[in-house]
Amino acid sequence: MTFHCTWCLPIRTVLRDLARGLFIVTHSGLAMVGLGTAALVLALWWHPNWLHQSENALFNWLRDRQVLISWLPENAAERATAVLLQDLPPSQAAVAVWLGRRYKVAPEPLAALVAEAHVLSGKAKLAPHLILAVMAIESNFHPYVQSHAGAQGLMQVMTGIHAKRYEAYGGRLAAFDPITNLRVGVGVLADAIKLRGGSLEDGLKFYLGGYALTDDGGYVAKVLAEQALLDQVAAGQTVPFK
Repeated sequence: MTFHCTWCLPIRTVLRDLARGLFIVTHSGLAMVGLGTAALVLALWWHPNWLHQSENALFNWLRDRQVLISWLPENAAERATAVLLQDLPPSQAAVAVWLGRRYKVAPEPLAALVAEAHVLSGKAKLAPHLILAVMAIESNFHPYVQSHAGAQGLMQVMTGIHAKRYEAYGGRLAAFDPITNLRVGVGVLADAIKLRGGSLEDGLKFYLGGYALTDDGGYVAKVLAEQALLDQVAAGQTVPFK
């Protein structure tokens, strides 16, 4: 007795059509992937900067997810106290370049300090070039300098005396962070000028040595002379940096 299946043929037809459709879709999909990959390679070859940006994006993605962290380098650029010169107004960039040549310091970190000095200028009511001049005379823009008396950092702030000012920034070790030292130093200087009745010269002397200072050794004159040079540089004048 022969069993006749009336619905087997339609099922086989449907399955065959599904298989053929799946093959076509898969084949077309692989072809599209191949074409897309070829187009991407051609685009990256034609625009090398796209490749660089893609690499950075991939590295950042891997860092954020701590993938292969054992060999992938840390992205320390985000912690660097530096600014590209082209990101500054021309007058500020000129000051950063001039200071870099004068004090043999890289211009990008100086650019960050110049920009911050202009921000603090409005808050503390101090000329930005005065702030930069104090840094120049105090430390030659070296953030890890320490005096025999214990003054530390760019603005040579007496950390032991002004330890409370650093508490908001994480403690005494923040004295060696350039931007933090700058902010604290500007605050100390502004308070010194107020304490001396608003006199810039007397405030600078007090900043240098407090009440015990009798002779500033030409400190005030040096700061004001440096400020005058920076004013000239910002105005577009050619100023020798030696």
